[in-house]
Amino acid sequence: MESSSSSFPSFEYSLSHWDYLDLYILRPILAILFTFSLISLGWFLAWKLVLVHVPLVQEIFGLRKKPAKSKPPTRRLSKFYDSLNSQTSASGWNGAMS
Repeated sequence: MESSSSSFPSFEYSLSHWDYLDLYILRPILAILFTFSLISLGWFLAWKLVLVHVPLVQEIFGLRKKPAKSKPPTRRLSKFYDSLNSQTSASGWNGAMS
């Protein structure tokens, strides 16, 4: 009786130094570079298409300066109190009790 292993030729394949270099160094480096490039490309596309237009992101990264809105010199209440002051000053009463 012959064993099943003897029916097939026995190939003893030993890895050379280049094969180890390829298997343990080059392939992981290439895999990391490929993954990093996909993430970078995705971030770049998201930045150009969406994130640049988001006001919060613009403020965080200093892309847009908020325009300083000057407040109007008079508002409704200040106009009301100014009109009261002008009426009282015209009548001669300044609000102090005598």
